[in-house]
Amino acid sequence: MSPNDERSTRTLHSLLNSRRARVASLGVVAALAGTALFGVGQATAEHQPASGSSAPRTSDRDIPNIDKVKEKIAEYYGDIETPDGEHYASPKSDYAHQVRGIAADAQRDLKKALAKEDEKARHGDKPAIVVDVDDTTLLTYNFERQIGYNFDPKVQDEYLRTTDMDAVFGMKKLVNWADKSGITVFFLTGRAEHQRDWSVRNLENVGYKAPVDKKHFYLKDKENPPPYLECGSDCTTIEYKSGTRKHIESEGFKILGNFGDQFSDLKGGHAERRYKMPNPMYFLP
Repeated sequence: MSPNDERSTRTLHSLLNSRRARVASLGVVAALAGTALFGVGQATAEHQPASGSSAPRTSDRDIPNIDKVKEKIAEYYGDIETPDGEHYASPKSDYAHQVRGIAADAQRDLKKALAKEDEKARHGDKPAIVVDVDDTTLLTYNFERQIGYNFDPKVQDEYLRTTDMDAVFGMKKLVNWADKSGITVFFLTGRAEHQRDWSVRNLENVGYKAPVDKKHFYLKDKENPPPYLECGSDCTTIEYKSGTRKHIESEGFKILGNFGDQFSDLKGGHAERRYKMPNPMYFLP
């Protein structure tokens, strides 16, 4: 399946109104710090408005060009295209360098936190970390290229059922180190409960060694939401993720680090430190 490059009004509406509120262009601007609006379309009128007239609040010059945004995303991930048309991120890309740096910094922080916990032995709390899945532990870049950054749950199901995503650079090393060091690893994702087996298979196949059983892997179950979530099946991402972290704490764990590619993965408290992973491809409120 090739990316959808149509430039029709229908495609624009689909991109803007998809379930995951995919504002890829804004995500790129945020992820590539120091880069102002890029790929801006040529203004249709360069002259200044006549005296007394009202200038529009937004013009075409304020909006990044979608095709240029996609090019920037490909450059950032160091796009590698295989003969069969699949796309992968380069281990030498700016993206790879950035996420490896975040993982290395986190490992240093966690080592210090473990030393403090050993010294103080606070209340017997067990050290833990919470990690998101998509674009935190598993990289969705190839999938996003295939769908043209236009999310479709049925297409996602088929992809997850048949295809393994690569591990995010640096995160497998961090997670496996944490597991070996006595830090309990909890995977917490917005993926649906019916996608559990495919997700477990993928995590194990790419080399994550931390347990991915039901005690350590939380997926969203709208049909039978857990009783500890007061919002039930109507949780926002922030409510679902923070409520699950609160539940983990209630089980006697101290969450030393919370990792996610969306700010909604990180808000709501219940973690000593938060680590924002880069993701210019989509936005989840």
